[in-house]
Amino acid sequence: MSSVGNDVKPTGRGGGGGRGGGRGGGGSSSKKESILELAKLVDSNVRVKCLGGRELRGTLRGYDELVNLVLDDCEEFLRDPEDPERITNQTRRLGLVVIRGTQVSLVSPDEGTEEIANPFLGAGEEEEE
Repeated sequence: MSSVGNDVKPTGRGGGGGRGGGRGGGGSSSKKESILELAKLVDSNVRVKCLGGRELRGTLRGYDELVNLVLDDCEEFLRDPEDPERITNQTRRLGLVVIRGTQVSLVSPDEGTEEIANPFLGAGEEEEE
């Protein structure tokens, strides 16, 4: 049966359009506090690891709630040409950069970090240096 001439339109799921529309949260008006504490890293040197394996080092100048980052005096660590998975100590200068938050997987202070042996590799599976 068709409803020719009927002005009633199906409302679907909620009629708000889009995917979810408004901000839920069960009616609470307080803003949820971010688990990230990037404020204490502003104006200090940080190391950023991105999806895809790219690693950057620079001075954190700013960020937002989407973890978009602004790095000044930024350097990118170059990959080993023989092993693209391996990062070398060679760098190239990039200057002032904006990193999209969707690409950021790790932000850490540059000082006080060191690489440790992988505890999940078996005794016979040690990584080659």
